[in-house]
Amino acid sequence: MAKIGRNHSCPCGSGKKYKHCCLPLEKEGKILSPMAQLRVSLLAEIEKIQVDAAVGQAVFRELGVFIFFSQSNGDAWVLEASESDAVQVAAKGTPLAAPVEENPETIEVNWSHTFALKERRLFVTAYANKEEKELPDAPTQQINAALRRIMERYSKTLLDRVHVHSDSPESGGS
Repeated sequence: MAKIGRNHSCPCGSGKKYKHCCLPLEKEGKILSPMAQLRVSLLAEIEKIQVDAAVGQAVFRELGVFIFFSQSNGDAWVLEASESDAVQVAAKGTPLAAPVEENPETIEVNWSHTFALKERRLFVTAYANKEEKELPDAPTQQINAALRRIMERYSKTLLDRVHVHSDSPESGGS
């Protein structure tokens, strides 16, 4: 995630420049910074999807460029649309540590996998060992529709600004 400049479009989606929209409110302490808002929202959505997975409920959600889904087998995943990154956040109903770190300028998600839709099936490939596996019963139709919506909603320039590559080739950090 890149630092938001004063002259960039405001991440709230108003269409105004950041300096004329949320920046003054942030400085007055009336709202959280966009980075803090995203971190709170991202962690809150991860916690929600982990709860859904714990009770075996199949749920699908979107937040910006992120897709969250849980499956009836207790697994839950977060997908990032711009670079096809993925990370598992629950396994067999047990929540896994949220791989989200932050500093004042960025929020980093330590992605463990990439994902791909092939022949209406979802596959994830681990960064660590390049092992590919299918996620049976994944909501592939909903994921495909969400990916189309995200690519239509956000410009390529904005999507490129959202994703910052780490220096480590085996890490999927953004």
